[in-house]
Amino acid sequence: MLHVTRRAQTAISAGGALAQQARAIRTRQVILESAATVFAERGYERTTIGEILVRAGVTKGALYFHFASKEDLALGVLDAQMLDVPLAPQTVKLQELADQAFLLTHRLQRDALVRASVALALDSGATGVDRAAPFRAWIDQVSEILMVAKARGELLLHVDVTDTAELFSGAFSGIQAMSQILCDRNDLPHRVSVLLQHFLPSICTPALLSRLDMTEGRARELGEAYDASRLRREEGNLADTRG
Repeated sequence: MLHVTRRAQTAISAGGALAQQARAIRTRQVILESAATVFAERGYERTTIGEILVRAGVTKGALYFHFASKEDLALGVLDAQMLDVPLAPQTVKLQELADQAFLLTHRLQRDALVRASVALALDSGATGVDRAAPFRAWIDQVSEILMVAKARGELLLHVDVTDTAELFSGAFSGIQAMSQILCDRNDLPHRVSVLLQHFLPSICTPALLSRLDMTEGRARELGEAYDASRLRREEGNLADTRG
């Protein structure tokens, strides 16, 4: 009989726990994606938990292990808008504002869950759901960037951080909605680049403007880096599951 040391037993146990955690993460993601799809097809109010269970192919116990209710599921879908990979710090802080907009643009074009999240936030029939939460979170993220930019002397003296954050967030929301209606967001990188090229000069000190990249090339570069980062993470989760 093979002798298994305590250290080996601990390693086996840890490996099993990692695999179980990776499977739980994957199950949660499948449930979220299924809920998002059904919400998008039927609207929040008409969607039932039963429909989500069928679409996800999971048991009721598995769903309720991760989400306490349909409202909780909706909040999980709404959270999908938030950036799940940290932005790389930039020498000019306002570049991070442009990068944040470009990354959300990329995700809106490529990620069905993010698209469903935005649609749910705009679904006036989703009563009982805090649809304001993603807007507040987006405004808070922009405000944080602007506060640091102001402390570094990057903003013009007249710029009010809160008003500017709300204006930018509202402008982006309108631009993406118009792009979605007109051409299924195929031109969104261009529209966001135009938005940035009009918006940032109105708040940035002139000496820094030439150091900001607001082009569609920047959007492609960030999108490729984001996809590569997510792929590495998913491969790591898959390896944990197999282990």
